[in-house]
Amino acid sequence: MRSLKPDRRSLGAAALVAASLAYPGLVYAGRDWVPPLAFVAAALMMLALRFATLRTEEARLWRTLLAAAAVTVALIAALDAALAVKVYPVALSLAAAAVFGLSLRHPPSVIERIARRMEPDLPPEGQLYCRKVTLVWTVWFVINALVASALALAGRDELWALWTGLLAYAVMGLLFGGEMIVRRRARRPAVA
Repeated sequence: MRSLKPDRRSLGAAALVAASLAYPGLVYAGRDWVPPLAFVAAALMMLALRFATLRTEEARLWRTLLAAAAVTVALIAALDAALAVKVYPVALSLAAAAVFGLSLRHPPSVIERIARRMEPDLPPEGQLYCRKVTLVWTVWFVINALVASALALAGRDELWALWTGLLAYAVMGLLFGGEMIVRRRARRPAVA
């Protein structure tokens, strides 16, 4: 019988997600009294933890992209530590865009893999739908990275924190909710 107590791995994953979600707000709140390199170290630590704890089918690709993100953050930190602090959300968004986008070139798509966990015999029209949803998410991750980059480069700390710490997640929630509504309507039998 499986225990209802969460295991260490799931608690660690939840803590990492919480730290990632809190990161932009902490950067904004502490920008006047925490040295930028402390935030860079925190970002690199979160990337390393993500790297070390991956357990998905795409782990090898994710690890490559997370390593590239860490190198990018470190290189930017050597040039401009204050800017490097703001690269973490951009790097994660670009890594996600790459994973989702590459899955379109090398099927099954990320969304199809998720869908097959609930419906192993996914019909061809379901596979096509999953590809379209994967494309939407790929485009979203690229747009998110572009907006976060533009705000970081413009030096608009309050807007960067608002976008990366709240608005981007609100948009993702709307995308997720909207997709659920579209999927339910698409699966509803046609009434003659």
